[in-house]
Amino acid sequence: PGYRLAWGGQFENQQRAAARLAVVVPVALLLIFFLLFSTFGSVRQALLVLSNVPFAMIGGIFGLLIAGEYLSVPASVGFIALLGIAVLNGVLRPVMMTASIAAFGLVPMLFASGPGSEVQRPLAIVVIGGLLTSTALTLVLLPILFRRFGVKPPVAFLEQGHV
Repeated sequence: PGYRLAWGGQFENQQRAAARLAVVVPVALLLIFFLLFSTFGSVRQALLVLSNVPFAMIGGIFGLLIAGEYLSVPASVGFIALLGIAVLNGVLRPVMMTASIAAFGLVPMLFASGPGSEVQRPLAIVVIGGLLTSTALTLVLLPILFRRFGVKPPVAFLEQGHV
């Protein structure tokens, strides 16, 4: 009696950041969806581009597992950065160039061992791991999804031999 247990310090910061991220990430995904919808004018096309997000998440999660890291605030920030790059790849821009530049730029952070490496490594692991799976699946699976579920081009476009 008269004693109580209160978590504080790093754990408290982690809990507060996780609560904020639980709001920020869905809001960011909704904003991205609305931007894609306004660009393509189609819910179907916007959802197809957003289908690249799970591809990226798979690699980020496996990257953390393989490296023996846990989901921390820097890893969560890495997931947010990864989602942005994955959506750009989903628009089928130059996928290899976008992904390789982002991944190679983070390699020094991946091998960091000095002060601050506890922040840099999880972020780099998530982004590089996510880009590996996202790029592979963007180049293989996303064109199949676009062909199957994408908006069909107009008949006049097909008759002119553009496909």
